Amino acid sequence: MTENALDTAGRKAAAAATAAGESATPAAAQPAGRSGSSMVAGPPPGVGGRPPRPTIGRRALVLADSLWRPALVLAAFFAVWWFVAAREYVPNYLVPTPVQVWTTMTEQSSELARHTMVTLYETVVGFVLAAALGLATAVAIAYSRTLDKALYPIVLFAQVIPKIAIAPLLVVWFGLGFTPKVILAVLIAFFPVVISGVAGLRSTDPELLDLAATMGAGPWRTFRKIRFPNALPHLMAGLKVAVTLAVVGAVVGEFVGASEGLGYVLLLANGNLDAPLLFADLILMSAIGIVLFVLVEIAEALLIPWHASRRAGVPLTTS
Repeated sequence: MTENALDTAGRKAAAAATAAGESATPAAAQPAGRSGSSMVAGPPPGVGGRPPRPTIGRRALVLADSLWRPALVLAAFFAVWWFVAAREYVPNYLVPTPVQVWTTMTEQSSELARHTMVTLYETVVGFVLAAALGLATAVAIAYSRTLDKALYPIVLFAQVIPKIAIAPLLVVWFGLGFTPKVILAVLIAFFPVVISGVAGLRSTDPELLDLAATMGAGPWRTFRKIRFPNALPHLMAGLKVAVTLAVVGAVVGEFVGASEGLGYVLLLANGNLDAPLLFADLILMSAIGIVLFVLVEIAEALLIPWHASRRAGVPLTTS
């Protein structure tokens, strides 16, 4: 079986969900009185018949259109926060003003940056390990009925155990260092990767798999050209959930036993009733999750630009 033929089959599987709404404009839709050679106006073709790439100005407008709504919500949130704290409807030792939080972040910037890098490192390592192990487990479950029956209950059992309950045990086993935090991040982020990977690998059209088999494609080539590309939309959705959960896992590990990291700072701030430091710490935790989520979103845009979820202006209904 040739590579080109299998690539074509894989692309057909990937585009099957979006091809229905992309039919050409019918001839009956042309205005009356025009010759058959007249075409409906459209964007001028670019190189190779493709539409021209958007300009920098157009990209800036698209970016601004996607950012102004969350920026408006954040501005409203900070305005309400400032109003409540400034009027002292809630005591400042419980809810500090945004200015107090900003002052704390600037005065302790070097110390907070060090703790942020520790938590970020634990999160990234845990997420990468969870993604690799989760994908391998998903492939094993999707390809083997025996492993499906054996592994799926164990994965579910591991997920329902409260991770905060086993954190002290991990500290006893592995000490107060880096290892227990990474293990907790892996345990929390592992489950959504497995579930999304299995769902994606099992969503491939059986007729397409039969076609690949009749053309002589082996299991590895079928996986590389058809199954894995078709599973990417599901898998990327699971990775976006997992990367935010990995932050939670790292911080939970720091709660139980650590001498550095944002979880350790949170415990110190809570014990000292230092509300500005506590709020600054929460903002930094959220920033880590948002940045990592955006990076996975960018990877998704690069890996599956053909998917309907990645295209702007796709209608949600046919009405």
